[in-house]
Amino acid sequence: MLNIKINEHELQVEEGTTILEAAKKVSVHIPTLCHLDLGKFGAVNEGASCRVCMVEVEGRPNLMPACSTKVYDGMKIKSDTLRAIMGRRMSVELLLSNHPNDCFTCPKNLDCDLQSLAKELGIRDIPWQGEKIDYETDKSSDAIVKDPNKCIMCRRCETMCNEVQTCNILSGIDRGFDAFVGPAFNLPMKDTSCTYCGQCVAVCPTAALTELNHTDKVWRVLNDPKKHVIVQVAPAIRVAIGEMFDMEPGSLVTGKLAASLRRLGFDGVYDTDFGADLTIMEEASELAHRLQHDGTLPMLTSCCPAWVKFFEHQFPDLLDIPSTCKSPHIMFGAIAKTYYAQKIGIDPKDIVVVSVMPCVAKKAEAKRPELTKGDNDNVDLVITTREYSQMLKEAGVDFKNLKDEEFDKLLGESTGASVIFGTTGGVIEAATRTAYEWLTGEELENVEFEALRGMDGIREAEVQIGDKSLKIGIAHGLGNARAMLESIQKGESKYDAIEIMACPGGCIGGGGQPYHHGDMEIIKKRQKAIYSEDRNKKKRKSHENQEVLKLYKEFLGEPYGEKAHELLHTYYTPKEKI
Repeated sequence: MLNIKINEHELQVEEGTTILEAAKKVSVHIPTLCHLDLGKFGAVNEGASCRVCMVEVEGRPNLMPACSTKVYDGMKIKSDTLRAIMGRRMSVELLLSNHPNDCFTCPKNLDCDLQSLAKELGIRDIPWQGEKIDYETDKSSDAIVKDPNKCIMCRRCETMCNEVQTCNILSGIDRGFDAFVGPAFNLPMKDTSCTYCGQCVAVCPTAALTELNHTDKVWRVLNDPKKHVIVQVAPAIRVAIGEMFDMEPGSLVTGKLAASLRRLGFDGVYDTDFGADLTIMEEASELAHRLQHDGTLPMLTSCCPAWVKFFEHQFPDLLDIPSTCKSPHIMFGAIAKTYYAQKIGIDPKDIVVVSVMPCVAKKAEAKRPELTKGDNDNVDLVITTREYSQMLKEAGVDFKNLKDEEFDKLLGESTGASVIFGTTGGVIEAATRTAYEWLTGEELENVEFEALRGMDGIREAEVQIGDKSLKIGIAHGLGNARAMLESIQKGESKYDAIEIMACPGGCIGGGGQPYHHGDMEIIKKRQKAIYSEDRNKKKRKSHENQEVLKLYKEFLGEPYGEKAHELLHTYYTPKEKI
């Protein structure tokens, strides 16, 4: 242990502790901008590029960055001297001098770390005037917008993309005044191996990276009397959107979600949980079929579009092992444009399906050519949790005080198995609940597979189903997915089934969720709420969903049958690694 002093506080800390970490132990606030500590995922952005956390250290001539300077025994630190304060102010003033002054119309207005820091430091004037960089905004992809003019070279996105997700899309481009972070050779995002997971968006402190906003399009179709607009909400939304309205992380607001959607004027209000139960019917059938007919193993779940794009680019030799099932919201869209359209007597061309998702990649997924039927997309528009909450604020909906309502029927019933899709391990646990009963013919009394739960990046478990022991692998975060798949390629690991989610924590930590700034405690609270809703459901296995069973009886036929394959399954395409 080392003895140090910060301002008036004397304390002991472990060797290797940074000044910033030590300051937090005694509640000394040192502002930061580029710093990012992803804790359990082992990634820390240590570039100290912004120079906002500067402090004075006795005996050293220069100010030191608190985020990257390790303490030593006897160190004396001052964070509140005039010199330290003015150093921080100058750093922020220099950043602002080369930043667009469009805060009113900026996507991150009032949610921007740079804006907040300028307010905290009392900056009212920018004394450094001169040229500003002027790059074209990249709107080439169907998911992410890149605006280099708002890049402050903090490199948080680079750390997330390269160290956590291992996609290696983003890096520093050019030097000095003209420098910004982007793809190599400043390629358009659509021409790279980007998975659109949105984790770069989630950690960007400014609006250099944002989701492609679709709220204007949603407002437009809601105001079109010729269109029948229905909406579906992913399971992870209900445990996160409350944060946008000053509710505690992990607040469960399922009933308020249904009520708020009706306030906005949607003609049908549905839960993607129905699509998740439908997915399990197909995925569990596919797993059972592979096990009974010596099919290709392991089978990989394929609900996550960022993960799908990742293996298409990075592991094209393994395209035969992922499940062919479409994701739940795409399945829902396919049924909405067929079965639902028949039931209510409306031409599918007049039905608009809007998905509210925790995910940025779902925007790009909805535009994949293999998921459309002719000129008719399964899902027409996708908005994130953040976008939907903004729509509610625009409409003046008092979300916090809404009375709970139910989702509409016909495609509205759901089980606990579908709810846990929102967290890492949930999809494979839901599939296991159904596969167990189908393979053994016995009732599964304890539906909670604790071995499949947790927050470790890579997890393994063995589940006994009858006389067969299934070895299951789970990974969340694409870096962990890479490690697991490389282990399979080398023959070091053998599994029967694998679940992979691109985002830390699964969909609860999606790139379109309320910003959590790398705080994994928020993710854990969302996960706890997901499991709570599962336990409170009367039915907790997907094959107990009566509306799903009715759908098969009246329209689809057998699970994993011909019509189910036509509407609910897809294929994958090898893509170049750029």
